[in-house]
Amino acid sequence: MAGPGRLSRRALLRGALVTGTASLLGGCTGFATSGTSGLTFLSTQFTPLDEAERFRALLRKAFDGDVGYVTSDPGPFVTQVRSQVEAGAVRASVIGGLHGDLAPLAPSHLEDLTDIVSDFSSLGWPPEYLELARAGTNRTWYVPWAQASYVLAAHVDALAHLPPGADAEDLTYDQLLDWAIAARRANGNRPALGLPGGPKGLLHRFFQGYLLPSFTGGQVTTFRSPEAVTAWEYMRELWRNCAPASTNYAQMQEPMEAGEVTMGWDHVARLVNVPRREPDKWRMMPAPRGPKGRGYMAVLTGLAIPKGAPDQDRARRLIAALSKAETQVDLLRANAFFPTVRTSIPDDLPAAIRMEAGAVARQRESKAALLSLPPVGLGSREGELSKVFRDCFETIVLKGGNARSTVDAQARVINQLLADAKVACWAPDPRGTGICEVR
Repeated sequence: MAGPGRLSRRALLRGALVTGTASLLGGCTGFATSGTSGLTFLSTQFTPLDEAERFRALLRKAFDGDVGYVTSDPGPFVTQVRSQVEAGAVRASVIGGLHGDLAPLAPSHLEDLTDIVSDFSSLGWPPEYLELARAGTNRTWYVPWAQASYVLAAHVDALAHLPPGADAEDLTYDQLLDWAIAARRANGNRPALGLPGGPKGLLHRFFQGYLLPSFTGGQVTTFRSPEAVTAWEYMRELWRNCAPASTNYAQMQEPMEAGEVTMGWDHVARLVNVPRREPDKWRMMPAPRGPKGRGYMAVLTGLAIPKGAPDQDRARRLIAALSKAETQVDLLRANAFFPTVRTSIPDDLPAAIRMEAGAVARQRESKAALLSLPPVGLGSREGELSKVFRDCFETIVLKGGNARSTVDAQARVINQLLADAKVACWAPDPRGTGICEVR
Protein backbone atom coordinates (compact mmCIF):
# COMPACT_ATOMS: atom_id res chain seq x y z
CA MET A 1 0.00 0.00 0.00
CA ALA A 2 2.98 2.30 0.36
CA GLY A 3 3.47 4.83 -2.43
CA PRO A 4 5.76 7.79 -3.28
CA GLY A 5 6.08 10.20 -0.40
CA ARG A 6 4.30 7.88 2.07
CA LEU A 7 5.70 6.33 5.24
CA SER A 8 6.31 2.59 5.15
CA ARG A 9 3.79 0.43 6.97
CA ARG A 10 6.48 -0.59 9.48
CA ALA A 11 7.20 3.09 10.21
CA LEU A 12 3.52 3.84 10.66
CA LEU A 13 3.11 0.96 13.09
CA ARG A 14 6.22 1.92 15.04
CA GLY A 15 4.88 5.44 15.36
CA ALA A 16 1.61 4.19 16.78
CA LEU A 17 3.39 2.29 19.51
CA VAL A 18 5.48 5.22 20.69
CA THR A 19 2.95 8.04 20.53
CA GLY A 20 -0.19 8.58 22.54
CA THR A 21 -1.28 12.08 21.52
CA ALA A 22 -4.88 12.83 22.38
CA SER A 23 -7.20 14.03 19.62
CA LEU A 24 -10.83 15.02 19.24
CA LEU A 25 -13.18 12.08 18.74
CA GLY A 26 -16.60 12.89 17.45
CA GLY A 27 -19.49 10.78 18.67
CA CYS A 28 -20.63 8.16 16.19
CA THR A 29 -24.21 7.02 16.33
CA GLY A 30 -24.52 5.33 12.94
CA PHE A 31 -22.49 3.44 10.42
CA ALA A 32 -22.34 6.11 7.74
CA THR A 33 -18.96 7.83 7.44
CA SER A 34 -19.62 10.54 4.88
CA GLY A 35 -18.48 13.97 5.92
CA THR A 36 -15.70 12.77 8.23
CA SER A 37 -12.05 11.99 7.65
CA GLY A 38 -11.90 9.68 10.65
CA LEU A 39 -11.76 5.90 10.81
CA THR A 40 -14.84 3.82 11.46
CA PHE A 41 -14.34 1.10 14.07
CA LEU A 42 -17.16 -1.48 14.14
CA SER A 43 -17.22 -3.74 17.20
CA THR A 44 -19.32 -6.27 19.08
CA GLN A 45 -17.66 -5.20 22.33
CA PHE A 46 -18.58 -2.56 24.94
CA THR A 47 -22.17 -2.23 23.76
CA PRO A 48 -23.56 -0.69 27.02
CA LEU A 49 -23.54 3.09 26.70
CA ASP A 50 -21.24 3.70 29.67
CA GLU A 51 -18.70 1.12 28.48
CA ALA A 52 -18.76 2.56 24.94
CA GLU A 53 -18.19 6.09 26.21
CA ARG A 54 -15.27 5.00 28.38
CA PHE A 55 -13.74 3.23 25.40
CA ARG A 56 -14.19 6.30 23.19
CA ALA A 57 -12.30 8.31 25.80
CA LEU A 58 -9.53 5.69 25.71
CA LEU A 59 -9.37 6.02 21.90
CA ARG A 60 -8.96 9.79 22.19
CA LYS A 61 -6.00 9.26 24.50
CA ALA A 62 -4.35 6.41 22.60
CA PHE A 63 -4.67 7.39 18.93
CA ASP A 64 -3.70 10.52 17.03
CA GLY A 65 -6.70 10.61 14.74
CA ASP A 66 -10.49 10.70 14.71
CA VAL A 67 -12.25 7.37 15.26
CA GLY A 68 -15.97 6.69 15.09
CA TYR A 69 -16.69 3.76 17.40
CA VAL A 70 -19.84 1.87 16.35
CA THR A 71 -21.21 -1.15 18.22
CA SER A 72 -23.14 -4.09 16.80
CA ASP A 73 -24.71 -7.33 17.98
CA PRO A 74 -22.65 -10.40 16.94
CA GLY A 75 -25.15 -11.87 14.45
CA PRO A 76 -25.61 -8.73 12.29
CA PHE A 77 -21.88 -7.97 12.65
CA VAL A 78 -20.71 -11.04 10.75
CA THR A 79 -23.42 -10.67 8.11
CA GLN A 80 -22.66 -6.98 7.63
CA VAL A 81 -18.93 -7.47 7.22
CA ARG A 82 -19.42 -10.34 4.77
CA SER A 83 -21.94 -8.47 2.64
CA GLN A 84 -19.83 -5.30 2.45
CA VAL A 85 -16.67 -7.18 1.51
CA GLU A 86 -18.48 -9.19 -1.15
CA ALA A 87 -20.08 -6.02 -2.56
CA GLY A 88 -16.74 -4.16 -2.58
CA ALA A 89 -18.25 -1.43 -0.42
CA VAL A 90 -16.50 -1.74 2.93
CA ARG A 91 -17.00 1.21 5.28
CA ALA A 92 -15.34 0.07 8.50
CA SER A 93 -11.55 0.32 8.56
CA VAL A 94 -11.18 -1.69 11.78
CA ILE A 95 -13.45 -4.32 13.30
CA GLY A 96 -13.33 -5.78 16.79
CA GLY A 97 -15.03 -8.83 18.20
CA LEU A 98 -14.72 -12.15 19.94
CA HIS A 99 -12.71 -14.94 18.37
CA GLY A 100 -16.06 -16.51 17.48
CA ASP A 101 -17.06 -13.32 15.61
CA LEU A 102 -13.80 -13.04 13.65
CA ALA A 103 -12.73 -16.62 12.94
CA PRO A 104 -15.66 -17.30 10.57
CA LEU A 105 -14.55 -14.30 8.48
CA ALA A 106 -10.99 -15.57 8.02
CA PRO A 107 -9.33 -15.71 5.58
CA SER A 108 -11.78 -14.79 2.83
CA HIS A 109 -13.10 -11.57 4.37
CA LEU A 110 -10.14 -10.26 6.41
CA GLU A 111 -6.80 -8.66 5.52
CA ASP A 112 -3.59 -10.46 6.47
CA LEU A 113 -2.17 -8.91 9.67
CA THR A 114 0.89 -11.14 9.98
CA ASP A 115 3.08 -8.03 9.65
CA ILE A 116 1.78 -6.55 12.92
CA VAL A 117 2.31 -9.62 15.11
CA SER A 118 5.68 -10.21 13.45
CA ASP A 119 6.94 -6.64 13.91
CA PHE A 120 5.79 -6.50 17.54
CA SER A 121 6.30 -10.04 18.75
CA SER A 122 8.14 -8.57 21.75
CA LEU A 123 4.78 -7.48 23.15
CA GLY A 124 4.34 -11.07 24.27
CA TRP A 125 1.00 -12.28 22.94
CA PRO A 126 0.44 -15.83 24.23
CA PRO A 127 1.32 -18.45 21.58
CA GLU A 128 -2.06 -20.14 21.97
CA TYR A 129 -3.83 -16.86 21.19
CA LEU A 130 -1.69 -16.27 18.09
CA GLU A 131 -2.52 -19.80 16.98
CA LEU A 132 -6.23 -18.98 17.26
CA ALA A 133 -5.71 -15.78 15.27
CA ARG A 134 -4.32 -17.84 12.39
CA ALA A 135 -7.67 -19.65 12.06
CA GLY A 136 -6.08 -22.88 10.88
CA THR A 137 -3.75 -21.23 8.34
CA ASN A 138 -0.14 -20.01 8.45
CA ARG A 139 -1.13 -16.31 8.39
CA THR A 140 -2.59 -14.03 11.10
CA TRP A 141 -6.08 -12.64 10.48
CA TYR A 142 -6.67 -10.70 13.68
CA VAL A 143 -4.53 -9.29 16.48
CA PRO A 144 -5.42 -10.51 20.01
CA TRP A 145 -6.86 -7.48 21.76
CA ALA A 146 -8.26 -8.17 25.24
CA GLN A 147 -9.49 -11.11 27.25
CA ALA A 148 -11.80 -12.16 30.05
CA SER A 149 -12.32 -15.46 31.80
CA TYR A 150 -13.96 -17.24 34.73
CA VAL A 151 -12.33 -17.91 38.11
CA LEU A 152 -13.02 -19.16 41.63
CA ALA A 153 -13.60 -16.74 44.48
CA ALA A 154 -13.59 -17.56 48.18
CA HIS A 155 -13.81 -15.79 51.52
CA VAL A 156 -10.82 -16.35 53.78
CA ASP A 157 -13.12 -18.09 56.26
CA ALA A 158 -13.81 -20.78 53.65
CA LEU A 159 -10.09 -21.31 53.06
CA ALA A 160 -9.83 -22.69 56.58
CA HIS A 161 -11.74 -25.77 55.37
CA LEU A 162 -9.46 -26.70 52.48
CA PRO A 163 -8.60 -30.43 52.48
CA PRO A 164 -5.25 -31.31 54.13
CA GLY A 165 -2.40 -30.71 51.70
CA ALA A 166 -4.59 -28.87 49.15
CA ASP A 167 -3.26 -25.73 47.49
CA ALA A 168 -6.00 -23.21 46.72
CA GLU A 169 -3.98 -22.10 43.67
CA ASP A 170 -3.75 -25.65 42.32
CA LEU A 171 -6.92 -27.49 43.27
CA THR A 172 -8.14 -30.70 41.69
CA TYR A 173 -11.85 -31.27 41.16
CA ASP A 174 -11.79 -33.96 43.84
CA GLN A 175 -10.32 -31.42 46.25
CA LEU A 176 -12.97 -28.86 45.30
CA LEU A 177 -15.66 -31.41 46.21
CA ASP A 178 -13.93 -32.29 49.49
CA TRP A 179 -13.60 -28.58 50.25
CA ALA A 180 -17.31 -27.96 49.60
CA ILE A 181 -18.24 -30.89 51.84
CA ALA A 182 -15.97 -29.74 54.67
CA ALA A 183 -17.18 -26.14 54.45
CA ARG A 184 -20.80 -27.28 54.49
CA ARG A 185 -20.29 -29.45 57.58
CA ALA A 186 -18.42 -26.67 59.39
CA ASN A 187 -21.29 -24.32 58.58
CA GLY A 188 -23.97 -26.33 60.35
CA ASN A 189 -24.75 -28.33 57.20
CA ARG A 190 -25.44 -25.11 55.30
CA PRO A 191 -23.65 -25.14 51.89
CA ALA A 192 -20.89 -22.60 51.43
CA LEU A 193 -20.47 -23.12 47.66
CA GLY A 194 -22.67 -21.40 45.09
CA LEU A 195 -22.79 -21.58 41.29
CA PRO A 196 -24.60 -19.33 38.77
CA GLY A 197 -27.33 -21.82 37.82
CA GLY A 198 -30.20 -19.37 37.32
CA PRO A 199 -31.89 -18.73 33.96
CA LYS A 200 -29.55 -15.81 33.30
CA GLY A 201 -26.49 -17.41 34.90
CA LEU A 202 -23.47 -18.71 33.01
CA LEU A 203 -23.32 -22.23 34.43
CA HIS A 204 -23.32 -23.68 30.91
CA ARG A 205 -19.88 -22.10 30.42
CA PHE A 206 -18.67 -24.08 33.42
CA PHE A 207 -19.63 -27.29 31.65
CA GLN A 208 -18.36 -26.19 28.22
CA GLY A 209 -15.05 -24.69 29.24
CA TYR A 210 -14.12 -26.13 32.62
CA LEU A 211 -15.69 -29.37 33.83
CA LEU A 212 -15.97 -31.39 30.60
CA PRO A 213 -12.61 -30.34 29.08
CA SER A 214 -10.89 -31.09 32.40
CA PHE A 215 -12.39 -34.60 32.50
CA THR A 216 -12.48 -35.43 28.77
CA GLY A 217 -10.00 -33.18 26.97
CA GLY A 218 -12.72 -31.84 24.67
CA GLN A 219 -16.02 -30.00 24.53
CA VAL A 220 -17.90 -31.51 21.57
CA THR A 221 -16.02 -34.52 20.19
CA THR A 222 -15.81 -36.15 23.64
CA PHE A 223 -19.33 -35.19 24.70
CA ARG A 224 -20.57 -38.79 25.08
CA SER A 225 -17.31 -40.41 26.18
CA PRO A 226 -17.05 -42.51 29.36
CA GLU A 227 -15.09 -39.63 30.87
CA ALA A 228 -18.00 -37.28 30.14
CA VAL A 229 -20.36 -39.60 32.02
CA THR A 230 -17.93 -39.51 34.95
CA ALA A 231 -17.87 -35.70 34.80
CA TRP A 232 -21.66 -35.45 34.99
CA GLU A 233 -21.77 -37.93 37.86
CA TYR A 234 -19.14 -35.81 39.63
CA MET A 235 -21.29 -32.74 39.00
CA ARG A 236 -24.23 -34.45 40.68
CA GLU A 237 -22.11 -34.90 43.83
CA LEU A 238 -20.79 -31.35 43.72
CA TRP A 239 -24.31 -29.94 43.36
CA ARG A 240 -25.43 -31.76 46.49
CA ASN A 241 -22.99 -29.49 48.32
CA CYS A 242 -24.09 -26.27 46.61
CA ALA A 243 -26.54 -23.76 48.00
CA PRO A 244 -30.05 -24.75 46.82
CA ALA A 245 -30.63 -21.13 45.76
CA SER A 246 -27.95 -21.62 43.08
CA THR A 247 -30.76 -22.50 40.66
CA ASN A 248 -31.79 -18.82 40.93
CA TYR A 249 -28.36 -17.13 40.87
CA ALA A 250 -27.75 -14.98 37.79
CA GLN A 251 -24.33 -13.91 39.05
CA MET A 252 -22.33 -14.82 42.10
CA GLN A 253 -21.24 -11.43 43.39
CA GLU A 254 -24.65 -10.63 44.89
CA PRO A 255 -25.09 -13.79 47.03
CA MET A 256 -21.40 -13.63 48.01
CA GLU A 257 -21.67 -10.00 49.05
CA ALA A 258 -24.79 -10.85 51.03
CA GLY A 259 -23.02 -13.69 52.84
CA GLU A 260 -25.32 -16.40 51.44
CA VAL A 261 -22.25 -18.32 50.19
CA THR A 262 -18.53 -17.93 50.75
CA MET A 263 -17.24 -19.85 47.69
CA GLY A 264 -18.21 -19.45 44.05
CA TRP A 265 -17.24 -19.61 40.38
CA ASP A 266 -18.27 -17.08 37.73
CA HIS A 267 -17.18 -14.69 34.98
CA VAL A 268 -14.73 -12.06 36.24
CA ALA A 269 -17.20 -9.27 35.40
CA ARG A 270 -19.73 -10.98 37.68
CA LEU A 271 -17.31 -11.30 40.59
CA VAL A 272 -15.67 -7.88 40.50
CA ASN A 273 -17.81 -6.38 43.30
CA VAL A 274 -17.26 -9.24 45.75
CA PRO A 275 -14.11 -7.84 47.46
CA ARG A 276 -15.23 -4.21 47.23
CA ARG A 277 -15.93 -3.64 50.93
CA GLU A 278 -13.35 -5.98 52.47
CA PRO A 279 -10.65 -6.77 49.89
CA ASP A 280 -8.41 -8.41 52.50
CA LYS A 281 -11.10 -11.02 53.20
CA TRP A 282 -11.39 -12.44 49.67
CA ARG A 283 -9.24 -14.46 47.29
CA MET A 284 -9.50 -15.11 43.54
CA MET A 285 -8.07 -18.41 42.30
CA PRO A 286 -7.68 -20.49 39.13
CA ALA A 287 -10.32 -23.09 38.38
CA PRO A 288 -9.53 -26.70 39.38
CA ARG A 289 -7.82 -29.28 37.18
CA GLY A 290 -9.07 -32.70 36.25
CA PRO A 291 -7.63 -35.90 34.73
CA LYS A 292 -7.07 -34.23 31.32
CA GLY A 293 -5.80 -30.88 32.56
CA ARG A 294 -7.01 -27.52 33.83
CA GLY A 295 -9.81 -26.63 31.45
CA TYR A 296 -10.42 -22.88 31.30
CA MET A 297 -12.40 -20.66 28.96
CA ALA A 298 -10.84 -17.59 27.40
CA VAL A 299 -13.24 -14.93 26.19
CA LEU A 300 -10.74 -13.62 23.63
CA THR A 301 -11.34 -10.47 21.59
CA GLY A 302 -9.40 -9.45 18.51
CA LEU A 303 -8.88 -6.56 16.09
CA ALA A 304 -9.06 -7.08 12.34
CA ILE A 305 -9.33 -5.20 9.04
CA PRO A 306 -12.00 -6.22 6.52
CA LYS A 307 -10.68 -7.10 3.10
CA GLY A 308 -10.76 -3.99 0.91
CA ALA A 309 -11.32 -1.63 3.85
CA PRO A 310 -10.50 2.06 3.40
CA ASP A 311 -7.45 3.76 4.90
CA GLN A 312 -5.64 0.58 5.91
CA ASP A 313 -2.38 2.28 6.92
CA ARG A 314 -4.18 4.25 9.62
CA ALA A 315 -6.20 1.17 10.54
CA ARG A 316 -2.94 -0.69 11.22
CA ARG A 317 -1.70 2.24 13.28
CA LEU A 318 -4.88 2.09 15.38
CA ILE A 319 -4.49 -1.65 15.97
CA ALA A 320 -0.86 -1.11 16.95
CA ALA A 321 -1.85 1.68 19.35
CA LEU A 322 -4.45 -0.53 21.02
CA SER A 323 -1.82 -3.26 21.42
CA LYS A 324 0.46 -1.10 23.56
CA ALA A 325 0.80 -2.41 27.11
CA GLU A 326 -0.18 0.92 28.64
CA THR A 327 -3.30 1.13 26.44
CA GLN A 328 -4.34 -2.39 27.40
CA VAL A 329 -3.92 -1.50 31.08
CA ASP A 330 -6.10 1.57 30.44
CA LEU A 331 -8.74 -0.76 28.96
CA LEU A 332 -8.51 -2.95 32.06
CA ARG A 333 -8.99 0.14 34.20
CA ALA A 334 -11.93 1.38 32.11
CA ASN A 335 -13.90 -1.76 31.24
CA ALA A 336 -12.28 -4.64 33.18
CA PHE A 337 -11.03 -6.50 30.09
CA PHE A 338 -7.59 -7.94 30.73
CA PRO A 339 -4.47 -7.42 28.58
CA THR A 340 -3.35 -10.01 26.05
CA VAL A 341 0.18 -8.58 25.89
CA ARG A 342 2.82 -9.13 28.54
CA THR A 343 2.54 -6.40 31.18
CA SER A 344 2.47 -5.87 34.93
CA ILE A 345 -0.73 -4.86 36.70
CA PRO A 346 -0.43 -1.46 38.44
CA ASP A 347 -0.84 -1.31 42.20
CA ASP A 348 -3.32 1.55 41.96
CA LEU A 349 -6.01 -0.55 40.29
CA PRO A 350 -8.97 -1.61 42.45
CA ALA A 351 -8.16 -4.65 44.58
CA ALA A 352 -10.76 -6.83 42.85
CA ILE A 353 -9.32 -6.18 39.40
CA ARG A 354 -5.80 -6.89 40.61
CA MET A 355 -6.97 -10.15 42.20
CA GLU A 356 -8.82 -11.20 39.07
CA ALA A 357 -5.93 -10.28 36.79
CA GLY A 358 -3.63 -12.44 38.86
CA ALA A 359 -6.05 -15.38 38.89
CA VAL A 360 -6.64 -15.15 35.12
CA ALA A 361 -2.88 -15.11 34.46
CA ARG A 362 -2.18 -18.01 36.83
CA GLN A 363 -4.98 -20.02 35.29
CA ARG A 364 -3.68 -19.54 31.74
CA GLU A 365 -0.04 -20.09 32.68
CA SER A 366 -0.59 -23.00 35.06
CA LYS A 367 0.60 -26.54 34.52
CA ALA A 368 -1.63 -28.57 32.21
CA ALA A 369 -3.72 -25.52 31.24
CA LEU A 370 -6.25 -26.51 28.58
CA LEU A 371 -7.70 -23.63 26.58
CA SER A 372 -11.40 -23.76 25.72
CA LEU A 373 -13.46 -21.30 23.71
CA PRO A 374 -17.11 -20.34 23.60
CA PRO A 375 -18.75 -21.94 20.53
CA VAL A 376 -17.38 -20.62 17.22
CA GLY A 377 -19.33 -20.12 14.02
CA LEU A 378 -22.85 -20.77 15.32
CA GLY A 379 -23.91 -17.13 15.40
CA SER A 380 -27.51 -16.73 16.52
CA ARG A 381 -27.80 -20.50 17.02
CA GLU A 382 -25.23 -20.62 19.81
CA GLY A 383 -28.06 -20.60 22.34
CA GLU A 384 -29.23 -23.95 21.02
CA LEU A 385 -25.90 -25.52 21.88
CA SER A 386 -25.80 -23.91 25.31
CA LYS A 387 -29.28 -25.34 25.93
CA VAL A 388 -27.93 -28.85 25.37
CA PHE A 389 -25.52 -28.43 28.29
CA ARG A 390 -28.23 -26.93 30.46
CA ASP A 391 -30.60 -29.76 29.56
CA CYS A 392 -27.96 -32.32 30.58
CA PHE A 393 -27.56 -30.49 33.88
CA GLU A 394 -31.29 -30.43 34.51
CA THR A 395 -31.82 -34.09 33.63
CA ILE A 396 -28.74 -35.64 35.24
CA VAL A 397 -28.06 -33.34 38.18
CA LEU A 398 -31.37 -31.79 39.15
CA LYS A 399 -33.65 -34.71 38.27
CA GLY A 400 -31.25 -37.59 38.93
CA GLY A 401 -31.53 -39.01 35.41
CA ASN A 402 -29.16 -41.55 33.90
CA ALA A 403 -25.99 -39.84 32.67
CA ARG A 404 -25.22 -42.31 29.90
CA SER A 405 -28.62 -42.24 28.22
CA THR A 406 -28.83 -38.46 28.61
CA VAL A 407 -25.52 -37.66 26.91
CA ASP A 408 -26.28 -40.18 24.15
CA ALA A 409 -29.59 -38.47 23.42
CA GLN A 410 -28.15 -34.96 23.59
CA ALA A 411 -25.21 -35.97 21.37
CA ARG A 412 -27.71 -36.50 18.56
CA VAL A 413 -29.05 -32.98 19.12
CA ILE A 414 -25.53 -31.53 18.93
CA ASN A 415 -24.64 -33.42 15.75
CA GLN A 416 -27.80 -32.26 13.99
CA LEU A 417 -27.21 -28.66 15.03
CA LEU A 418 -23.58 -28.61 13.90
CA ALA A 419 -24.40 -30.37 10.64
CA ASP A 420 -27.08 -27.77 9.88
CA ALA A 421 -24.71 -24.92 10.73
CA LYS A 422 -21.76 -26.54 8.91
CA VAL A 423 -19.18 -25.45 11.49
CA ALA A 424 -15.76 -26.91 12.28
CA CYS A 425 -14.57 -27.73 15.78
CA TRP A 426 -13.10 -25.15 18.14
CA ALA A 427 -10.72 -25.43 21.10
CA PRO A 428 -10.17 -27.63 22.99
CA ASP A 429 -11.37 -29.98 20.23
CA PRO A 430 -8.93 -30.18 17.32
CA ARG A 431 -9.82 -27.77 14.54
CA GLY A 432 -10.41 -29.57 11.27
CA THR A 433 -11.73 -28.80 7.82
CA GLY A 434 -14.89 -30.86 8.20
CA ILE A 435 -18.01 -30.43 10.30
CA CYS A 436 -17.52 -30.89 14.03
CA GLU A 437 -19.38 -33.81 15.56
CA VAL A 438 -19.65 -35.88 18.70
CA ARG A 439 -17.77 -39.14 18.28
